[in-house]
Amino acid sequence: MARVKLSFPDDVFVFSTEMPVRITDINGANHLGNDALISMLSEARAQLLVTYGVQEVDRDGAGIIVTDLATMYQSESFFPEVLRFEIGLTDFNRYGGDFVFRVTKAESGQPVALAKYGFVFFNYREKKVVPMPEAFRAKFP
Repeated sequence: MARVKLSFPDDVFVFSTEMPVRITDINGANHLGNDALISMLSEARAQLLVTYGVQEVDRDGAGIIVTDLATMYQSESFFPEVLRFEIGLTDFNRYGGDFVFRVTKAESGQPVALAKYGFVFFNYREKKVVPMPEAFRAKFP
């Protein structure tokens, strides 16, 4: 099976945040577990949305749903390192696009991971994919 290879241009990133690796994020191999990293990516995405004034689900029941995830691990991370999460949005289409992530060690800049979440807008009441709201698209030129 082919390996996942991700790369993103520097100018795609519009937001960054930092989070510490918690002791509960450490797995049996004594480094950051993949499940914990995915949770941290979701937290970073939530922080971006709050910063840009985007609600996860609007009053009409439409919101963002993740359609796929690809992660490329580049190095281990350990408790209590602080990680920097840079986030961008790319590949917009009528219904969604991609959130892209670059994760580095805040102190050294050492790469930890690259990741991509595919997303679409989904009406949770009607249980169907809906077009991306113009107000959302306008926030991320």
